Amino acid sequence: MANLKEIRNRISSVGSTMQITSAMKMVSAAKLKKAQDAITAMRPYSEKLTELLQNLSATLDADTGSKYSEQREVNKVLVVSITSNRGLAGAFNSNIIKESRNLATNVYAGKQVDYITLGKKGNDILKKTGSVIENNNGIFDDLSFENTSEIAEKLMDLFSEGKYDKIILVYNNFKNAATQIVKTEQFLPILPPKPIEGQEANSADTFYIFEPSKEEIVEALIPKSLKTQLFKALRDSSASEHGARMTAMHKATDNATELRDALKLQYNKARQAAITNEILEIVGGAEALAG
Repeated sequence: MANLKEIRNRISSVGSTMQITSAMKMVSAAKLKKAQDAITAMRPYSEKLTELLQNLSATLDADTGSKYSEQREVNKVLVVSITSNRGLAGAFNSNIIKESRNLATNVYAGKQVDYITLGKKGNDILKKTGSVIENNNGIFDDLSFENTSEIAEKLMDLFSEGKYDKIILVYNNFKNAATQIVKTEQFLPILPPKPIEGQEANSADTFYIFEPSKEEIVEALIPKSLKTQLFKALRDSSASEHGARMTAMHKATDNATELRDALKLQYNKARQAAITNEILEIVGGAEALAG
C-alpha cells in the first residue's frame, strides 16, 4: 500500500504541474497576440526607413558624411545581447547566449569584445565568461520607444566617441509562434546600401527632392532610424519570447498529460495486484481452516 500511496502522490504532483504549464501557455498566448500585432505593424516601417537612410548616406561626400557611417578598423566590438528576464522558454535564451559567445570567440577572435545585456538571463551567464559593461533588466517591464531611445543614444555615443568600432545586435527574430530565428544585425556603423543590378551606386538623387539640404535631412533622421532599429529588435525579441514560451509550455503540458496517464495505468495495475494478493490470502486462509 505504501507503493500505491507513492504513485498517488506522483499523480497529484504531475497534475498540479500540468495545471501550471497550461495556465502559463494561455498567458503567453494572450501576450503573444499583442506582441505579434505590434511587430508586424512596425517591421515594414523600420525596414523601409533603414533602406532609405542607407541610400541617402551613400550619396554624401566623405567630408559631410554622418559620423554614424564612419567605417573604421575593427579593434573593439560591442555586442548587445537581447534575452528575457525569465526562463521556461525552451532554447530562446540559450541560442542568444551561444551566438553572443560565438562572436567573441570565433568571429572577432583577438579583438576586444564587450557586452551590453538587455535581459536578466543573458546577463547571468555572459558575466561569468565575458565583460558585461552594462545590464538593463527593466526595459521589458515597460517596453516603449522613449525607454528604448535612451539605450540607443548611449550606443550612438559609444560609437561616435570612438570607444567601439562596431556595435552588433543579437536577438531572436520572430517568424511564428513555433519558430524564432537568431539574428545578428549590425547597428553601427550604418551599413552601405546593397547594390541593385542595373542601378548606379550613387543614383539616389534621381529618386528624391531634398528640402532642406540632403545633409541636414540625413543628420536628423539617422538617430531616429537607429532608435527605431533597436526598438524593432526589442519588439521582435518580445514576440519571440512569448511564442517560445507558449510552445514550450504546450509541450510541457502534453508531456505531463502522458506521464499522468502512465502513472494512472501503473496505479491501477498495482492496485489490482494488491487486491488479487489479498483475495489469495483470504482463500488460502479459508482452505487452511477447512483442512
